[in-house]
Amino acid sequence: MLAVSTASRLAANGAKRAVVVAGQRQAAVQAVRRTSVRYIQSVAQTDRDTITRLLYSIGTKREVERHLRIFSSSSHPSQPAKFAVIKVGGAVLAELDELALSLSFLYRVGLYPVVLHGAGPQLNDIMEREGVVPDYIDGIRVTDAKTLQVARRVFLEENLKLVNALEKLGTRARPITSGVFSADYLDKDKYKLVGKITKVDKRPIEASIRAGALPILTSLAESADGQILNVNADIAAGELAKELEPMKIVFLNDKGGMFHGVTGEKLDVINLDEEYDSLMKEPWVKYGTKLKLREFKELLDHLPRSSSVAVISASSLQKELFTDSGAGTLIRRGYKLFKNSSIDAIGADRFRQVIHDRDPDVLAGYTSVTGVLNDLKKTPYTIYGDEPLDVVAVVSHPEGEIPVMTKLLANRNGALNNVMDNVFNAIKKDHRKLFWTAQAEDENRSWHFEKADGSFTRAGKSLFWYGIQDVAEVERVVKDFEAKGRIERSYLPVGPSAPPHRAAAGAPSGARAYSTLARKAFGRVPGSARGYATAATDAVSTEPKKLGLIGARGYTGQALTTLLSGHPYLNLSHVSSRQLAGYPLEGYTKEAITYSNLSPEDVEAMEKEGAVDAWVMALPNGVCKPFVDAVDRGAKERKEGSVVVDLGADYRFEKDWTYGLPELYGRSAIRAAKRISNPGCYATSTQLLIAPLVDYLHPSAIPTVFGMSGYSGAGTVMIKDETGKPVSVPKVTGESLNGGVKPYALTGHIHEREAGNHLSRLLKDSDKAVKVAFTPSVGPWFSGIISTVSIPLKEKMAARDVISLFEEKYKGEKLISIQKDVVQLADVENKHGWKVGGFQMSVEGDRVVIVGGLDNLLKGAATQCLQNLNLALGYDEYAGIPTA
Repeated sequence: MLAVSTASRLAANGAKRAVVVAGQRQAAVQAVRRTSVRYIQSVAQTDRDTITRLLYSIGTKREVERHLRIFSSSSHPSQPAKFAVIKVGGAVLAELDELALSLSFLYRVGLYPVVLHGAGPQLNDIMEREGVVPDYIDGIRVTDAKTLQVARRVFLEENLKLVNALEKLGTRARPITSGVFSADYLDKDKYKLVGKITKVDKRPIEASIRAGALPILTSLAESADGQILNVNADIAAGELAKELEPMKIVFLNDKGGMFHGVTGEKLDVINLDEEYDSLMKEPWVKYGTKLKLREFKELLDHLPRSSSVAVISASSLQKELFTDSGAGTLIRRGYKLFKNSSIDAIGADRFRQVIHDRDPDVLAGYTSVTGVLNDLKKTPYTIYGDEPLDVVAVVSHPEGEIPVMTKLLANRNGALNNVMDNVFNAIKKDHRKLFWTAQAEDENRSWHFEKADGSFTRAGKSLFWYGIQDVAEVERVVKDFEAKGRIERSYLPVGPSAPPHRAAAGAPSGARAYSTLARKAFGRVPGSARGYATAATDAVSTEPKKLGLIGARGYTGQALTTLLSGHPYLNLSHVSSRQLAGYPLEGYTKEAITYSNLSPEDVEAMEKEGAVDAWVMALPNGVCKPFVDAVDRGAKERKEGSVVVDLGADYRFEKDWTYGLPELYGRSAIRAAKRISNPGCYATSTQLLIAPLVDYLHPSAIPTVFGMSGYSGAGTVMIKDETGKPVSVPKVTGESLNGGVKPYALTGHIHEREAGNHLSRLLKDSDKAVKVAFTPSVGPWFSGIISTVSIPLKEKMAARDVISLFEEKYKGEKLISIQKDVVQLADVENKHGWKVGGFQMSVEGDRVVIVGGLDNLLKGAATQCLQNLNLALGYDEYAGIPTA
């Protein structure tokens, strides 16, 4: 989402008026206007915080902040139009000031809706004055040349009126009256110059938002030969929404919603999954209402379940968007709640995926999906949720004991559409008493307090409960929980605190998962049980073999493709990318290969046939499991299955997978492995920096690592170039950093836990564990990581002693270089190895600072992947890797 427009920037734009909160009804708005001295802030005084506080007058603070947070996070600079499409009816345009105030309000809190307007009443007025009688067939305006001429003039005039009204309020707006919609004739003989949209070009819209201006569109389209065609504005809004896939599609009308045809009451919510068929059979649902419902269903069936339609008046737009109760009519696909006492009843794979994608402890590396499922089996439990699994809750309830809600996992749609509240209410009906837990810094903490009768916080965690009023009973219950292993010791109001590294750890960056897991004390995940040989003694193979690459469009996939072009034996035979399917693969010179879109079923069939000898999963975190499972299923019918290397973080803590960092954890384990997890880029450099000193670490202090990476490490997004071809562009660009650096994930980064977990395997004392503090930053260069580590030592040492330890540890390693000087970006960028240097001791000799570096796309990803592939497939470890 683009940055919030500040008061100073608005003042610089010549703002003359300020935005006020549109009230729940027209009367409320008029009341605000009558007391404008009290409520209207000057532009210099108005900022996002002030306006957000104004919103509290129409809803609770929790409601407002939750909706605002979700809306604000819905868009990314690469896809900035994901918040809302707002279709403005011609009748609403007549109340121009009201409309402009409502839209300006959204702009002031940093939200950029895409606005598309009609002008039907205005067009009818002008045509009536000019003596032209409107002609309709099947509800569609027949548009001849004269009608179109008038329509164009009216659309342009109304568009500019709205743009000017917004600009007067200090809201930047851009008129977009052509270039978005392409169309064919709907039926030239019947309707004349009426179009049916065939293509939506969102580039002008996104360019407007990136420039900080609201895009204001008309529904005029163009044919292939340049003929302007008239398109119904509702239909145009629907086609626009299908292209942009926004969270909200808002239809502003003068009635403020949809109404029951018999009682006249406003319909608050329509859940299409449950109500559509019965509604369409109601005798009062006919003509326009039936058409609208059919159009809304067709639209929402096309969109993600997180999208919803709202029919509302302009004056109540804020109440509809920022409160749970709303003000107009909300139309969504809906949900049906369930409760089951077994995972199989809801689908084991679906449940595993929810845990994998949302459980913060799994994401943070404290446990695995398998560990969660094993814990689940220890007591009787019930799973609550809705059919699409937007919310999943697990309640543990042994016979005769008080229940504990061990999981509450919600996605954005579940939070936005109140499914969380409904699931919790279902739990409350079944259980008179309940305990659950949450991190103290959980940004949704107020939700837990609203649901609880009591709580206390200790060591960074909060315990909540309802149904018990006596604090002494609460303590007795919690002690019983702790004794039976149902809840952590750290949640008790007495006793020792949790270890500092646990108390400080939070959920990983990204979308909050609303977990309330009461987990057991974190212990390190055991590593591979195989040996630690440092030299490959097996015979080297020269047999040609085939590789399948799943998810090849990102930078790492591209780097691996280039390396494979120079590999003497390993050939790329299948490359899969959903967005690039059908396009030729670039950067691979051995033979021409076309991208395909392999499904898990395709992968399973290929594995059964032995189509490839190895798979590389170059997919975002949390996505590759269905493909790995498909390989596993296919391999059951073969004598010897394929090797799988996962470039993501999904399996780096799984004990059944081999962790592939050859220089530290041995080659023999990798040569014998079929499932290899490729280490993270930062984690590789961190482990290589600390490993030679792992037995010299001070027992009461931890090494701290400050890492800086090029922006390629942030990944890519897909856009279409001028020819319409999908191309990868960086999520974060050097220009967006303005020449500076941006720290992120200041605590709890997954590479921090990854490094500590695996370094613990190198300790001579197996009862101890290594802990690492790590803070990453992204810089304005493309690739390359520089990591600086400060290591407190348990005994005094000289710099030469430390250098000797590094030389001994990495003796004979072809991809590791040790130098005297501090490693700089030029030493590692576009290089296949890791370099270390700049060894400096503190004055007291009890702390050493060292600098290491690698290219995050090569030794941090693709080069290391090829090392692991070579070892697992029997090749020389460095085949295809430049080592000079």
